[in-house]
Amino acid sequence: MLNEYLKSVFGCKVYKISINAGFTCPNRDGTLGTGGCIFCSKGGSGEFAGDPGMTVTEQISEGKDRVAAKIKDGKYIAYFQAFTNTYAGIDTLRRVYTEAIMHPDIVALSIATRPDCLPEEVLNLISELNNIKPVWIELGLQTIHEETAKYIRRGYDLSVYDKAVKELRNRNIEVIVHVILGLPGESTEDMVESVRYVCDSGATGIKLQLLHILRGTDLEQEYLAGKIHVLSEDEYMDILKKCVSIIPDNVIIHRLTGDGDKKLLIAPLWSADKKHVLNRINKELGL
Repeated sequence: MLNEYLKSVFGCKVYKISINAGFTCPNRDGTLGTGGCIFCSKGGSGEFAGDPGMTVTEQISEGKDRVAAKIKDGKYIAYFQAFTNTYAGIDTLRRVYTEAIMHPDIVALSIATRPDCLPEEVLNLISELNNIKPVWIELGLQTIHEETAKYIRRGYDLSVYDKAVKELRNRNIEVIVHVILGLPGESTEDMVESVRYVCDSGATGIKLQLLHILRGTDLEQEYLAGKIHVLSEDEYMDILKKCVSIIPDNVIIHRLTGDGDKKLLIAPLWSADKKHVLNRINKELGL
């Protein structure tokens, strides 16, 4: 699990600070589309990230203040979370990444992006920075199944993901892959197949995320029209156990659920009780 892994690598408690660098996404700016993925909110999955009007350093300071009561001698990971965080000019990327990685309290960068937004110059920059401090790339795969990928408007083929993982691992970059459990039309075996594929693809970490229906997304309209089944708590726990059982020890589990902004969350409402959900997961999985 992630906490144990972080302590083994960095020797102390490590927290993520979510950064919003003010980027956009090719699925929003008209390059691929304008509506984003069907489940993605206006915040680009960065509802808990910082204020893009602030500098990276200011966002790090604000993030540290938020967890000051929980952490005394620990360190931090700068998590570029909102939208697609390699989708900008190389000079801009170099500036914001360098500002984060050179901060004395930052021990690593984690950069959320799309597999189709990793051109050679960006890969080389990431590799260069990885020689200073660890850099992790988080890829939003969500599913390996092409029919589902088209439905959620992911915008790239599975082969693009495969190439991105290969290029990153050839440069010794850690790769963390996001998989959503409960996507419309997928069976439990479909979800397990996605997890198995990720584990066999060369990824070094995985995030399992419950599908949330958020206000203002196109998925909300599908849900309100009665076209979508959302997982019950019991269903999610059963699927989660099956998925976790096939994850090998060399793939670090970074997440077993996920937070939906309570101001935006429409369903499933049971997921809003984070403490209860985490306690249930720990009990079900024997953690």
